[in-house]
Amino acid sequence: MSKKYFFSLLFLLPLFLINCGESYLFEKTYEIEKGAWQYENTLDYSFEITDTTKVYNLLLEVGHSLDYSYQNCYFKIYTQFPSGEKSEQLLSIDLADGIGRWQGDCNNKSCTILLDIQKQAFFNALGTHTITLEQYMRKNPLKGIESLAIKLEDTGLSK
Repeated sequence: MSKKYFFSLLFLLPLFLINCGESYLFEKTYEIEKGAWQYENTLDYSFEITDTTKVYNLLLEVGHSLDYSYQNCYFKIYTQFPSGEKSEQLLSIDLADGIGRWQGDCNNKSCTILLDIQKQAFFNALGTHTITLEQYMRKNPLKGIESLAIKLEDTGLSK
């Protein structure tokens, strides 16, 4: 193999690897100011559904500090459909296991965990759907939550 070919391959390999990551139809992240999430700071995620035959995974990514004081976190999730109809759901997620080990990807300052809100979801209506997250813990502000993201993934399946 010639040096020119080798160096060309060496240059292109990182570009190929970067493009092999997850790609989402929708992805939005909110950074929580000073890692202290207030009750009144609800987070809105609006996305368009253009095909009601597709099946999706709806994911929640939580970034938190290692100083987060709890094993879990409670959220209220509101969904507004294109028709104006709304639904509400209470969600509890475990950030640590039963003996206190953080789940997800952690470094020496923080952890990030990606969780399924709903696997193999489908939408019955075309148009804008809005998901609103509200912290629902006993503490206000809730310290240690640093970022929250909603991601919508196309499964490649149809209903």
